[in-house]
Amino acid sequence: MAVASAFAVEDMRNRSAAQGKQLFALFDPNALIAAIARSGDRDAFDQLFDYFAPRVKALLMRGGASAELAEEIAQETLLSVWRKAVMFDPAKASASTWIATIARNRRIDIARRETRSRLSQVYEILDEEAPQQPDEAIAGAERDARVRAAMTGLSADQYRVVQLAFVEGFTHQDVAKHLAIPLGTVKSRLRLALSHLRGKLEDLR
Repeated sequence: MAVASAFAVEDMRNRSAAQGKQLFALFDPNALIAAIARSGDRDAFDQLFDYFAPRVKALLMRGGASAELAEEIAQETLLSVWRKAVMFDPAKASASTWIATIARNRRIDIARRETRSRLSQVYEILDEEAPQQPDEAIAGAERDARVRAAMTGLSADQYRVVQLAFVEGFTHQDVAKHLAIPLGTVKSRLRLALSHLRGKLEDLR
């Protein structure tokens, strides 16, 4: 797997650079994932996110993904790490390989979704005269209500960045400029907001 191999090479380089140095604290992704699984350690998650998110994004972009898509997948990959930390088994794979696999699977899922979406658009054009079925209308209304209810659980700051980024279509950079806050703050708020929303809406996926 290209992504996993790239992570493995980088891991070897990091280990080589650390040889001969006596450091009190070394970056240990296995220990960080264990801390997340054990107690939901947010500091551990932040360290993992800061280290792996840009690497996942860069590798996906090398594979042909756009910058925005690569960033989205990187964020979702690390959120999956947060949710599935208890499933990580260092005896089966390194942290970098496990995270690379999550990223790869997410990229495949999105590609399949895009294919289905294109087909749906064709079907919608062919069926545009067909009336919407009552059960479809009810399901859509219920889903929308669930999403609105879940968003009320966000803080005001998180709600605003979600609204700008996903409802109004702002890029992360534009959100930062619009709200006059650092880009890192935008990403942090989005990360926490998405984690909350996915937890509330998991059964709708």
